[in-house]
Amino acid sequence: MKEVCGLLLAGGNGTRLNPLTNVVNKHFLPIYDKPMIYYSISTLMLAGIRDIALISRPQDQTNFHRLFGDGSDLGLKIKYIVQPEPHGIPQAYILAEKFIDSRDIVMTLGDNLFIGQGLGESLKPQKEIKGIKIFAFPVNNPQDYGVIEVDNKTGKVKSIEEKPTKPKSKYAIPGLYFSDSSVIELSKNLKPSNRNELEMVDLIKNYLERDELEVEYFRRGIGWLDTGSVDSLYAANDFVALMQKRLGLRFGCPEEISFRLGWINGQQLEKNIHKIGLTDYRKYLEIIMSEEIKN
Repeated sequence: MKEVCGLLLAGGNGTRLNPLTNVVNKHFLPIYDKPMIYYSISTLMLAGIRDIALISRPQDQTNFHRLFGDGSDLGLKIKYIVQPEPHGIPQAYILAEKFIDSRDIVMTLGDNLFIGQGLGESLKPQKEIKGIKIFAFPVNNPQDYGVIEVDNKTGKVKSIEEKPTKPKSKYAIPGLYFSDSSVIELSKNLKPSNRNELEMVDLIKNYLERDELEVEYFRRGIGWLDTGSVDSLYAANDFVALMQKRLGLRFGCPEEISFRLGWINGQQLEKNIHKIGLTDYRKYLEIIMSEEIKN
């Protein structure tokens, strides 16, 4: 299978979260006990991705680098790419062209959270990617998202619409995309929309016309949370808090993921732990490490 790289799009101005984001990038805002960006980088890690390009605004590069460094403390290799101005999701593929080269790509948006037991198995590419694979998730407010309509007999996508006033289905497209490197040229050939942005829906439609679009439905037990608005941000906060307290687990914990995958050893985990203050997050990682030693 071809090598797969990861794109983490953490750009944009977060205008839907103003004034929270007037001076702070939304991806640093907390979702309960962790920065939002921890959850999205964890998504890529659970998909088995270790070589990641993090794309953000020029003014946010320093803080992202302070948070993750070169990625080696987490068993990763992180490259930082500047997004001078936000011009839509497909712009990320163009900006990362040299990084991608001819590899397959898993891209996730920094404000989309995916949590649930068994998530890793659902995300790991099982075969070489041909075209693009998107995911479908049932929601009560499909008019707020890109929506797919699927033929019940063939299972193929009939139509895709961006924020339709009259949605043809309840299935929204989350911010997680698996694609081959043809996505770069297709993104370059897109025409800006009325918002002066390259639209992800238009890119997906190109793959639909080429019969290279695959859709996968998230199984029950896996949750998708979009944290782009104030209401959804605090709903995600409450949900994560409830689930973590009930299960005694941590979601979006990159140190734990890297340790359990064998990307870092106990000594490296201990080094990461000592960077953290005397918090419940630190205590959780200490338990993970001590349980591993006992076993």
